[in-house]
Amino acid sequence: MSDTGPSVPLSVPVMGEHERDYVLDCIENGWVTSGDYIARFERAVATRVGSPFAISCASGTAAIHVALRLAGVGPGDEVLVPALTFIATVNPVAYLGAHPVFMDCDDYMNIDVEKVASFLSAECERTADGVIDRATGRRVAAVLPVHVFGSPCRMDELLRVAGEWDVPVVEDAAESLGSSWTAGPLAGRHTGTVGLLGALSFNGNKIITTGGGGMILTADEHLAQRALHLVTQAKADEIRYVHDEVGYNYRLSNVSAALGAAQMETLDARISAKAANHARYAERLAGIDGIELLGVPDGTQPNYWFYSALVDPAGFGMDREALMSSLAAKGIQTRPVWYLNHRQAPYANERAYRVERARWFWERVLNLPCTHTLAQHDIERICDAIESARV
Repeated sequence: MSDTGPSVPLSVPVMGEHERDYVLDCIENGWVTSGDYIARFERAVATRVGSPFAISCASGTAAIHVALRLAGVGPGDEVLVPALTFIATVNPVAYLGAHPVFMDCDDYMNIDVEKVASFLSAECERTADGVIDRATGRRVAAVLPVHVFGSPCRMDELLRVAGEWDVPVVEDAAESLGSSWTAGPLAGRHTGTVGLLGALSFNGNKIITTGGGGMILTADEHLAQRALHLVTQAKADEIRYVHDEVGYNYRLSNVSAALGAAQMETLDARISAKAANHARYAERLAGIDGIELLGVPDGTQPNYWFYSALVDPAGFGMDREALMSSLAAKGIQTRPVWYLNHRQAPYANERAYRVERARWFWERVLNLPCTHTLAQHDIERICDAIESARV
């Protein structure tokens, strides 16, 4: 491995001529903060995913923060969140003075719908003030599922469960731009568009990037207007600097939106390339004892953002950590799945409900290089390196 980094990195942003041209257009015309590219980018995303409204903002975390606030989450409330997700999903709950309740995952690392239903029925009660967690006395204000690594959650079932309890659902679709359902009640719908609100991310390692950035999706015009108001400092009169509530400096810049507008032009090609690479990985790894590439949920069309190999120490002959070290020595960058959030220092004292399957994944998942421009010979090299690591 060279001093400049791995020869096969985990995931890198890929830029083209249009990205350069659009950004230079912003610079040459002086429209770097505000400008037409913001609306252009929002329209492109909204059209692609079928959302009536899309409001861009500075990060995916900012999008979740504002979406939860718009869903009614406030100080002292609880939000049901996955234990297995990036901590950026959970932090906005704390920003609002609320408390996460950590839920287990299913076989695709998405939130376990049955355990959400069990928690609500066994641990909560309906009152005039809403759904109350009997153990804490707190109101359950929202459910925040994540479409982990681009694979759509079982949202039809989750929406039914949450709807029975009148608890709003906010989707963390940060990793799943372009993912959709192909069967069932949500067939033809895209992740981020079926809950009350959804949040996207355009961080540098996402399927498209603005260098950093996010977007709030909703079908509710009032919520869309409120979102725009909040992310632009809650200006009641922007000429005279009158503000009518606490807002945020969360608006996406025109330069960032220019990058996003260019990247959206290649989204479908990126998804196709990533799907083909996933299939090749699956074919090659199928012949290696103790290694399995995680598949995708039935009835879904994911964006194949990340490729997760499951390492069975007994079958493979070494654990995930040892394999990661072996690959790193050969210039191949991989990463484990996130540390479980109910064990993270800021949330160690928060409530966790029957988190079991997530621990199994945490011990075994190794994410493999997944940039959409990954060449076939790179995939062969990676799989060969995995196979030879056990020798």
